[in-house]
Amino acid sequence: RSPVSLAGKPVRTAPPSVTASGQPEQLKGVRRNMARVMADAHAQVVPTTLVDDADLHAWIGKQDITARLIRAIVAACKAVPALNAWFDGKNLSRTMHPQVDIGIAVDTDDGLFVPALRNADVLDAAGIRAAIKRLRTQVEDRTIPASELSGYTISLSNFGMFAGRYATPVVVPPTVAIIGAGKLSHDVVAVMGGIEVHRRMPISLTFDHRAATGGEAARFLKALLDDLSMPN
Repeated sequence: RSPVSLAGKPVRTAPPSVTASGQPEQLKGVRRNMARVMADAHAQVVPTTLVDDADLHAWIGKQDITARLIRAIVAACKAVPALNAWFDGKNLSRTMHPQVDIGIAVDTDDGLFVPALRNADVLDAAGIRAAIKRLRTQVEDRTIPASELSGYTISLSNFGMFAGRYATPVVVPPTVAIIGAGKLSHDVVAVMGGIEVHRRMPISLTFDHRAATGGEAARFLKALLDDLSMPN
């Protein structure tokens, strides 16, 4: 309610004064490019996100989580190729890819890098680890070639290594899908005849609904979860 004077008339009030002391900073380099890419993605894509939990209870021994995620994405791409694709919104066409090149989101102080893990579908666990180590080192040293920061067919954001369970990761055109992996947790799970505590990984799948149906996305997510649930 507006304040009133002693005469009962409304009193005009001034807006709160600005007290922030920070200085504007012009975005440059990687962070400037990130802002542009994300704005373009928001303007073009029709995103929809599905979430579920991968049950890791059957895993045997210590396993490389990123390598298992990569393997599961490859399995899902083989099961539902529609999400391992590029979509051209202007010509309303899509390109299905026989190979799986996965963009791996790497967070840095300068901004977001997404180097491409090429031919993930033919790499074993050791090959995946070696390739990811090489890409991350090149990102940290700022020696990664520009050609390695584009051309991926699907992408992965493993934000759970920091915090967070579910997300709505951004699909960057021309790709059709991105997988987000959240922080692992130990959850109480109902099983036949009782309850158990299982280690689980939250999974978020955002896809461009212009290029893929909800059914295709759900089948993709199921294939990914099924692979992650395997012992090794």
